[in-house]
Amino acid sequence: MQAHEDNARRPVKARGLAVMHRAAGTLARAGVTPNAVSVASVVLAAGAGAFLVFTASLDAGSIGERVAFLASACLIGLRLLANLVDGLIAVEGGKRTPLGGVFNEFPDRVSDVLVLVGAGYAVGGSPKLGFLAAIVAVLIAYVRELGHGLGAAHHFIGPMAKQQRMTTLIVAFVWLAVTPVAWRPENQGASLGLPAIACVLIIALGFVTLVRRLQRIAHDLRALATQSPAEDAP
Repeated sequence: MQAHEDNARRPVKARGLAVMHRAAGTLARAGVTPNAVSVASVVLAAGAGAFLVFTASLDAGSIGERVAFLASACLIGLRLLANLVDGLIAVEGGKRTPLGGVFNEFPDRVSDVLVLVGAGYAVGGSPKLGFLAAIVAVLIAYVRELGHGLGAAHHFIGPMAKQQRMTTLIVAFVWLAVTPVAWRPENQGASLGLPAIACVLIIALGFVTLVRRLQRIAHDLRALATQSPAEDAP
């Protein structure tokens, strides 16, 4: 059973850090539930998306615009941190709930959509690309869960899994927050701004991720189909 649970958890190196375990333990002792942290991650993502949309109404390179981009990057990072801590509270803190699986997956999908659509409406973004990136992100998670529902292992491989998607956006927004306006792609003759370029990268590598996960799932299902009754026996 423990092997199955470990397989269902996204491999994140930061999970092994002592500081993460101490933080999760402190929250668990304070009565914070993993489901509450999962909901909080959606609030953080909504804040990030709102700041990104707000950039479109601000002067390019202004303090307000730079603060909005930096705030969105910080909130996305906190969203990822919340996604890590909720699992630690649930598993190491002994606070699993019957609805834990729902709270582990559904808020993540909502958060992805809020952030990616926000990126599409940011200055230098493209609403169509933002929505398409959000669709691809949801499909990536859907394929993983579909495979698991059919009996395959959970496959979190990239190159554009959740952490990679969010890291791509964080790098783009920090760049926009700290560099001169003249360095922005649209001011260098490019047809797309950096948020739109980030969405294109997420879409393109997202399709690669979909194919890789489908290949792994197909391999698992074929292996299950060829198992002998003896191998299935406990």
